Amino acid sequence: KQWYQRRVAITAGGQTGAPLQVSVLKMTFMSEGREDIELDLAGDLSKLKESSVVIKEGCEYQLNFSFHVAGEIVSGLRFQQNISRKGIPASKLNLMLGSFGPRDANHEFKTPLDEAPKGALCRGKYHAKCKFIDDDKTVHLAWEWTFKIQSDW
Repeated sequence: KQWYQRRVAITAGGQTGAPLQVSVLKMTFMSEGREDIELDLAGDLSKLKESSVVIKEGCEYQLNFSFHVAGEIVSGLRFQQNISRKGIPASKLNLMLGSFGPRDANHEFKTPLDEAPKGALCRGKYHAKCKFIDDDKTVHLAWEWTFKIQSDW
């Protein structure tokens, strides 16, 4: 395993021996029929909880993450998201992103296509708790954001 880690780090342009650091830079909400919405995850995360992203009910969407890995290989990086509405759990997502070596350029990961709930009962404000975690149970970033599901953009 050590041989593999050194080889990946060297070919990826990273430095071996430096401490592992994963910096999640931004999350982009992408849906057809509307401009992409970028949420800055490198700045003040409390602002994300205060302002809501508007999502049209029944629309298909994807999330795109941009992050940087420095130091060592991060193995088993996962994105976890717990969504609730009025304090009641609505859905959970535990998505394996994979293992990433250090490099100068940012890594990008796009989630599979998903569909927002639809119907009058599904409209309203939702609260999402998210985190990036690896196989060693190290939480690299945890944040909360809110979104509203409406009948139109």
